[in-house]
Amino acid sequence: MSHAGSQAPCELGGAGVLVTRAAHQAGGLSELISRHGGRPVEFPAVCIAGPEEPDRVRALLGRLASYHTLLFISPNAVQYTLRLIDGGALPPGVRIGAVGKGTARALARAGVAVDIVPEGRFDSEALLATPALAQVARQRILIVRGRGGRALLGDTLSARGARVEYAEVYRRLCPGTPAGALLRRWSRDIDLVTVTSAEILDNLRRMLGPAGRDTLLATPLVVVSTRMRAHARSLGFQQVILADGADDPALLRALCAWVGH
Repeated sequence: MSHAGSQAPCELGGAGVLVTRAAHQAGGLSELISRHGGRPVEFPAVCIAGPEEPDRVRALLGRLASYHTLLFISPNAVQYTLRLIDGGALPPGVRIGAVGKGTARALARAGVAVDIVPEGRFDSEALLATPALAQVARQRILIVRGRGGRALLGDTLSARGARVEYAEVYRRLCPGTPAGALLRRWSRDIDLVTVTSAEILDNLRRMLGPAGRDTLLATPLVVVSTRMRAHARSLGFQQVILADGADDPALLRALCAWVGH
């Protein structure tokens, strides 16, 4: 088990890397891997869909101006919110928070100024540690996320006295892609696996099935949080590499650290 720090990017020396992000989000990492001498293999282990009840979600999003703070948990949360709200723009005068750099970039691309973003780590714990969320008594806070997800952020803000609601603007689904062709080429084409959520890792295990279990566990795995590292270890992964963030450059640094080890 190792940790990949912020060293300069290096050449990947032809290493084959399984990219498991959703199809519409895999291109950036694949391009970085190729540019640095690696061989990306895209096998999306999650797909993103809109909410099951879009009219109900639209009604909730129609009240955005009534909240003190909107907290976006992922780039998908940003993209689906902007698709669902009238006019495709967030109301002025509401504080905007992002759980990490990728989410902040998605907001910036939409012309939205971000008021709250963690430094260093990018997860619920880091967002909760920002000074802006320390004193939130009687504030109305909307957490914008996919269906389900961790309860820590909302529970902690509620304990601090905030009035918390959720807008679940998209769903994460497990693809039904057959894995036989991937498993047949694994030994020659896959040297490392990248996963950016525990859900993606669990989906990948389900998609590969019993036939791919041992092969997957024996392949070095790049994860993006200590929670994911603990989860991977509990599943029996033999080598887990912890990236220093969840964005594409952080994943590249982790891959380069493994190649250079």
